[in-house]
Amino acid sequence: MAEELETVLRLVAEGRLTPEEAAPIIEALTRAEHVGRPDVDDDDFPGVGGLDQLGERISRRVQRRVERAHRRVNRASERLADRMAAAEAGMDRGRGRQLRIRVTERGRQVVNLRIPIGFVETALRFVPGLGGDQAERIREAVRAGAVGPILDVEDPDGEGGVLISVE
Repeated sequence: MAEELETVLRLVAEGRLTPEEAAPIIEALTRAEHVGRPDVDDDDFPGVGGLDQLGERISRRVQRRVERAHRRVNRASERLADRMAAAEAGMDRGRGRQLRIRVTERGRQVVNLRIPIGFVETALRFVPGLGGDQAERIREAVRAGAVGPILDVEDPDGEGGVLISVE
């Protein structure tokens, strides 16, 4: 009976059965466990009014537990949906997921840094030589969901520079 009861509870948790639909099944399972057993009769359950009332009490108790579990699953599902919506609000499918900073000197790459979009604000504080206008330009591009090069600065000799892009 434990296996069948577990199956019924799982079906309720998955939303394939409602608690109201599960209650009679649970009650029948409880009765089936006790019917036909020579060692069990109504007198074995003093204070509860016999097997029928015991089955009803168990059924109500299980139904309450199933309903509580169902509410917990719904709350968890709502929290997950809220988190997913918050994540998508900051980063739609067409938007970049990382900020890339590449620095070249004398024709060779010396820095190739990827920063998750969520850390851009913090990272901009630590980039040496980045002016306020340039940092604001990067912030605005990230907020707007731009993808591609944002800032491309070359040394006057053409052998070095900085490329900042969203990928």
